[in-house]
Amino acid sequence: MKLAERVNRIKPSPTFAAAAKAATMRAKGIEVISLAQGEPDFDTPENIKEAAYKAIREGITKYTPAAGFPDLKDAIIQKFKNDNGLTYDRSQVFASAGAKLIIYNLAQALFGAGDEVIIPAPYWVSYTDIVLLMDATPVVIPTSEKQGFKISVDQLKLAITSRTKAIIINSPCNPTGATYTADELKALAEILLQKKILIIADDIYEKFVYDGTVFTSIASLGKEIQDQTVVVNGVSKTYSMTGWRIGYAAGSAEIIAAMDKIQTQNVSNPVSFCQKAAVEALLGPQDSVQKMIAEFDRRRRYIVDRLNAMEMIRCSMPKGAFYAFPNVTGLFGKKWGEKQISNSSDVTDFLLEDAKVAVVAGSGFGDDNYVRFAYANSMKNIEKGMDQIQEALKKLK
Repeated sequence: MKLAERVNRIKPSPTFAAAAKAATMRAKGIEVISLAQGEPDFDTPENIKEAAYKAIREGITKYTPAAGFPDLKDAIIQKFKNDNGLTYDRSQVFASAGAKLIIYNLAQALFGAGDEVIIPAPYWVSYTDIVLLMDATPVVIPTSEKQGFKISVDQLKLAITSRTKAIIINSPCNPTGATYTADELKALAEILLQKKILIIADDIYEKFVYDGTVFTSIASLGKEIQDQTVVVNGVSKTYSMTGWRIGYAAGSAEIIAAMDKIQTQNVSNPVSFCQKAAVEALLGPQDSVQKMIAEFDRRRRYIVDRLNAMEMIRCSMPKGAFYAFPNVTGLFGKKWGEKQISNSSDVTDFLLEDAKVAVVAGSGFGDDNYVRFAYANSMKNIEKGMDQIQEALKKLK
């Protein structure tokens, strides 16, 4: 059977691949600490689970409107108003089976052959492949640790062509934790408005900011910018609901209607009772979120301090999200048994096989000099993982 050519354009998600390797080793009885997937180790809050139980007991287990129940749309509208100062109506909001499918449906609605989409690097692993699946071209802008992993106005200007359709801005960023200030976003927005380039704002990590950092959604910088932006978010990270698969978006009614139309032909609708749980998540008590942020902050400081204390590794302190992105070029050229470490994939193989710690190679995020650690695991596992890595590094020659 000959597969469609589009399959050959993309790679499997490296985060899922790393998690799968760890799972395979565990199945063989090998204890592995996974710092690979961006999945909070906290349980979903009880009030949210109870809302799902209630929905099931009430028989809310059937098809729903493709873009979500009206009460979920209203909860999303209220969330945007309360948290971001943004006003939308029901025709401008959309729910789907996770934020990833939101971005996929959005790409289906907007991108085609000849279109270019600007993506700052390091980037979330799925952005480039989703663009490629649409026959469009990802235009990657590399950033450096020195510039805080954030693109400059000059870089943006150089990347724009007559074929530029959109830009994806992820702040706070997966994998670097880079978080744009309001002034930085405003400077970028001025260029994007002039060129009439759609802004896709992936705000999924908006709650996870530290050291007094203030989150700003680019859509909140003015009505004109809001009208040219599609904001993507979800309940997975904020409420530890990764498996519930509820993402949401807000933007122009025309784009939202197109995404709705597409969704009728793929997943049909987000899971009915999960939508009711998402309503409770968005409108219910938020104390669990604050507790999670405080714990992530504690883990963030610990893991970065431990990594910087290790010879051959250096790591900047992330301002947001729940990832550390250390530079591992100090390991390149080192011998591990009969193998030589030459790139980030070799580093992750070494850490998995020798230290029994799973992390993700930076190559999947667009920068081969780094690897990603998720500090969404427990402090106990993080401490043990750091100890095992420190011991493994002593074996390198």
